[in-house]
Amino acid sequence: MTKRNCLSIVLAAGLGTRMRSDLPKVMHPIGNLPLIGHVLNALKDASSDRVAVVVGPGMEDLEKLVTSLMPEASCHVQAERLGTAHAALAARSALNKVADDVLVLFGDTPLITPMSVETVRCALAEGADVAVLGFEAANPFGYGRLLIKEGVLQAIREEKDATDEERKVSFCNSGIMGFRGTIFLDLLEAIGNDNAKGEYYLTDAVEIANEKGLQVVAVAADEEDVQGINTRAQLADCEAVFQKRMRGAAMEAGVTLQAPETVFFSHDTVLEPDVTVEPNVVFGPGVTVASGARIRAFSHLEGASVGAGSIVGPYARLRPGAELSENVHIGNFVEVKNATIGSGAKANHLAYIGDASVGAGSNIGAGTITCNYDGFGKHRTDIGAGSFIGSNSTLVAPVTLGDGVYVGAGSVVTENAESDSLVIGRGRQVVKPGRAAEIRARFKAARQAKTKT
Repeated sequence: MTKRNCLSIVLAAGLGTRMRSDLPKVMHPIGNLPLIGHVLNALKDASSDRVAVVVGPGMEDLEKLVTSLMPEASCHVQAERLGTAHAALAARSALNKVADDVLVLFGDTPLITPMSVETVRCALAEGADVAVLGFEAANPFGYGRLLIKEGVLQAIREEKDATDEERKVSFCNSGIMGFRGTIFLDLLEAIGNDNAKGEYYLTDAVEIANEKGLQVVAVAADEEDVQGINTRAQLADCEAVFQKRMRGAAMEAGVTLQAPETVFFSHDTVLEPDVTVEPNVVFGPGVTVASGARIRAFSHLEGASVGAGSIVGPYARLRPGAELSENVHIGNFVEVKNATIGSGAKANHLAYIGDASVGAGSNIGAGTITCNYDGFGKHRTDIGAGSFIGSNSTLVAPVTLGDGVYVGAGSVVTENAESDSLVIGRGRQVVKPGRAAEIRARFKAARQAKTKT
């Protein structure tokens, strides 16, 4: 397609009333990305030069979200909700700069693909003045029908207004429309509100364009691509389609999913070829897994990177900041948070490693924990290469152990140890009455002082 510039107007002012939620509808997530984020990504991949998002009054959080996802996008407030054409006109200031193509989309259609967007743009490039994206509906009830005669889209007829014959039409309106930029504003301003609701409907642009002798066409997308969301059930339906797509893409790229339907992805999950994922694994946001790694059953990963050849799980949890080098073993019921694990290191069972570094080749015994939180602040534990931490050891941060340190089972380690040391931290129990209350009071006073500053 010849290079044409494009303005995309995304309508996102819906309240999500039917979802029974205080959160704007387009801020609900699938694949751990808000619905509108999926639409913005599709527009970016379809080379839309500019994006204008129409929001409702009081939706400052949505505006901040849009800015964080696409800093170059502009936000426009629709003060009153008077229909789709009225919503598009809320972005009037974005029309000051003429675009070859103007697209109008909805922020609650997260499955829209760049290919479907480009289908509309291609129709405009080939000479259409108005292009409507339609789909063959398995069950057309409730959808506006696209009435086509001799290749020309004559009208969009809503279910309640359609004749019995028109209701037999299964080619339906997705709501996504494209316009030749030089006529867009004129068409919008020609739309009236002489209807039962007194609203301005963008779909009326089709008949107005035909009256003006303009070329109006309909192009097709898969029904799956244009699914909209109004209810929690529809949100779940779209999540299911999204997960199906992610699983298919992963396997196509060389990933083995032993039970695909039980693996759940985030929008940004990156799995390299020859990764194996066992059943019932959940990938939260921000996970990368290098080639040859194996994620075993019932593991949960978020904000983590897994090195080549590593094994995670079963029943492991990698929390944000977990960075595993190559050939690391993180076993059952091991939790890693904000920690780097060196090449070949192992923590095979029942351990917590938080705010720490573990050197290459080190072994963390069962029941070992890094005590990173003292009730007030977080502190680090650094373990050198080739060290052995015996079972049921407690490493009280801040503490540093050098290379090759051996910690005896059941030790409580509170002091640094130089390389090649043997640490046995077992002592008699000491009870100091009232001291815990003093510590809590000290922490409380420190918090209050910090708050005041």
